[in-house]
Amino acid sequence: MHFKNIGDLFEFIGNPAPENPLLGLVQFNTISKKLIHKEVTHEFYAICLKKLESGEFFYGKTKYDSATGFMYFLKPGQKLTIHDVVIKEQGFTIYLHEDYLMGHPLFSEMKKYGFFDYEINEALHLSPREKEIMWSLYHKMESEYNNNPDEFSKAILLSHLDSLLKYAQRFYKRQFIDRKPLSGMTVTKFNESLNSYFANLEAEEKGLPTVNYMALQLNLSPKYLSDLLKQETGKTALELIHLHVISAAKNMLVAGERSISEIAFALGFENPPYFSRLFKKEVGVSPKEFQSHLMQSGGHN
Repeated sequence: MHFKNIGDLFEFIGNPAPENPLLGLVQFNTISKKLIHKEVTHEFYAICLKKLESGEFFYGKTKYDSATGFMYFLKPGQKLTIHDVVIKEQGFTIYLHEDYLMGHPLFSEMKKYGFFDYEINEALHLSPREKEIMWSLYHKMESEYNNNPDEFSKAILLSHLDSLLKYAQRFYKRQFIDRKPLSGMTVTKFNESLNSYFANLEAEEKGLPTVNYMALQLNLSPKYLSDLLKQETGKTALELIHLHVISAAKNMLVAGERSISEIAFALGFENPPYFSRLFKKEVGVSPKEFQSHLMQSGGHN
């Protein structure tokens, strides 16, 4: 099911038409009946806080099943599959069309919030205090939304939304820290997967491993993987891949058994000059200069 506008979605779920065609707020209580299997996409943002009693969400190919309170953030075009879901407790959803943001800083800032690229299994799990904050901001938006609109209404609504998104970013940071053992395991698995990729000579056949490829191996979305690794190591997934490649390149240069071009191809580079540029950027000297220095120092760096 695809919804081009918020009004069509509201009509489908049996809600009155939204106060503004580009912005819809929905608060829901406990739902006793199950929401049967549905695949949903829409051309607007959705920010949702809910708690499941039973049932499953699928985002892409990943199943999310939880009885805890969580928030998730969908950008336009993302597919959400719902199967036998029963909602527990109160929740809310904010539907927001990109056109509503035109002329406001949030128009471009929305794209900077990485959690709109996370998957449902990477939802934001809120503490009771954090949930209170999110509800408080939602109620402020709701109060303004239901008042008679004037020239200040949009700016006030978007200021509350801006605060909600900034709190979400802060709470995700807290979640990364709270789940440090889990993130530590992710770093270990990430490194193991990289080692395996090069040890099995996959780079020669498939090229350099991409962030998307690594995320797929770890069953995470690329953006969530990068944010988690950045929190744990200070480096993004791409930076860690580059560091691994440079380390392997140094080892091969020390061995001195292959030319620089052969090393570049063995590591998955289609273009040896690109390999040389990346090497110089990371090491400070070109592969040739690195090798010359080794020879001058008797084979030791």
